Amino acid sequence: MSQQQNNDMQQHYYRASADDFDKVPGAPIAYWVSSAVRKIFHKFNKISTISTSAVGQNTGDNERFLKYWYEISWSKIGIGCESREETFSNEKKWYPYNKGGGYRKWYGNFEYVVNWHNDAQEIKKYAVIRNGGKHWSRYIQNLEWLFHEGITWSDVTSGRLAGRYLPTGFISDVSGHCAFFDGVSPLVGLSILNSKFVFEMSRVLNPTIHFQAGNYRDIPYADKINSAFTIKTVQSLVDIGEIDWISFEAHYGCVNQPLLTSETRQSTLDTSYQKLRTKWRETTLEMQRLEEENNRIFIDAYGLQGELTPEVPLSEITLTCNPHYRYGGNLTDEEREARLQSDTICELISYVIGCMMGRYSLDREGLVYAHAGNEGFKALVEEGAYATFAADEDGILPLSTDSWFEDDVATRLEAFVCTAWGTETLEENLQFIADSLCLAAIKPVKKGGETSRETLRRYLSTQFFKDHMKTYKKRPIYWLFSSGKEKAFECLVYLHRYNEATLPRMRTEYVTPLLGQMAGRIERLRLQQTEASTAEAKRIGKEIDSLIKQLAELRAFDDQLKHHADMRITLDLDDGVKVNYGKFGTLLSDVKAITGDKGE
Repeated sequence: MSQQQNNDMQQHYYRASADDFDKVPGAPIAYWVSSAVRKIFHKFNKISTISTSAVGQNTGDNERFLKYWYEISWSKIGIGCESREETFSNEKKWYPYNKGGGYRKWYGNFEYVVNWHNDAQEIKKYAVIRNGGKHWSRYIQNLEWLFHEGITWSDVTSGRLAGRYLPTGFISDVSGHCAFFDGVSPLVGLSILNSKFVFEMSRVLNPTIHFQAGNYRDIPYADKINSAFTIKTVQSLVDIGEIDWISFEAHYGCVNQPLLTSETRQSTLDTSYQKLRTKWRETTLEMQRLEEENNRIFIDAYGLQGELTPEVPLSEITLTCNPHYRYGGNLTDEEREARLQSDTICELISYVIGCMMGRYSLDREGLVYAHAGNEGFKALVEEGAYATFAADEDGILPLSTDSWFEDDVATRLEAFVCTAWGTETLEENLQFIADSLCLAAIKPVKKGGETSRETLRRYLSTQFFKDHMKTYKKRPIYWLFSSGKEKAFECLVYLHRYNEATLPRMRTEYVTPLLGQMAGRIERLRLQQTEASTAEAKRIGKEIDSLIKQLAELRAFDDQLKHHADMRITLDLDDGVKVNYGKFGTLLSDVKAITGDKGE
């Protein structure tokens, strides 16, 4: 063997005895773990001495028993429940459900609710059937920890372990492992779980993509971690994570739109965005500083100064407002910034549509109307819930590249921009919206090819619903009624305001008048064509041909609309979007993507 080969071998050669492996729980063959790290497992108590880790619930049929929180009437969700006894109520059926989720630290991933009415009566009945008639406790377990404050992490880590604070009032899934504490703040446990050391050791304790309750119990715990400074540091991290989580509308607990807060809103939309972007940068850097401080606490407590460094890369600062985390590392800084600006304006547009629908309001924080069947909406209007910017009367918002209706989405969005930022800067703000959309959401046209209003209408007509489907994970709350590929008529209907009168009103207030308007425009164009030059006559002819196709499509849509309007279709929001969206045949867009079939 040459000297060079010998040196290469020495570089990749580790010395360890069998006794060394025994110091690590489960005795994994992790030959690359240093002696200092092995001693930690031998020297310190396990984290199980201060906490109890628990496996969550296994419903056996998540499609039936789980829903995204926004599918359900808000009035039927039990918020802040503290005991199983509270679930014996006729009013509340659904409860916040922790199902794990993707890589996110400190706070978040709360998207689901579970049918836990009468202490999971339906789920338990199904569990007995699954268990061959035997007791349900094989699948429904650890009930003493329901609704307790604690910490949680996802069973499937995909290479990155991430702990999150679990507030009071949640039920956890088998894929959302938890730990609960007695006499020690759960923030201490969260400090340990999100430390750099535990991430490295998670690959030793369980080298698969899973990190289970049993693996958690073997984490070493040093009493020195339990300090006021640790708790203060981690509380700040949780607070930042929570504020970030509730700043995005599809997230459970969303409070407001970040561009519309008193702290952020400036004289123009451009300056408002720049103010917000500066705040997001500062927030991201502050969380990075705090995470590195948390690592220093851990390194000091366990004597790992020569083993670990506290640094955390920006890509691991798990805030939605952080583009390095949100978009990954394969983009340039310029590309990340362009996507963030474009996405932020798309999110603003979505929120504005929510204000039009009455879901949100400039006068109140959080959800304003998210019940069922439009019940109680009139009372909200009368008490002034939408005084600054009026919600739409019927929850039906036409979408079109042409301005057929005075209350279409594009026209009302322009009115909202005037309300929020003033009429003096309207044109500047509309241009900023158009420019931002063309950064990533839609393709730009050549300079001078369309006005800002035309760009906005193009986005609303061609891309908004696609974005909405992505944001709400194929469980949309604004449903797209569409006449077909010619887009003769399209409108959005708010799920929570839909009622038996919605389809008849859609027909009488929008479709029937549009039939007359289209026929009238065709006649006027034919008259213009007879007097036009050859080139102009050819252009008009193309427009007439397009309108004739649209009119034929609209008549067919009207026939279907009348048929379904006569059926007086009702919705049960407890069934979820997937079931309810399939009740309208071909009237709705993307039925197969949402329901899995073509609808009834």
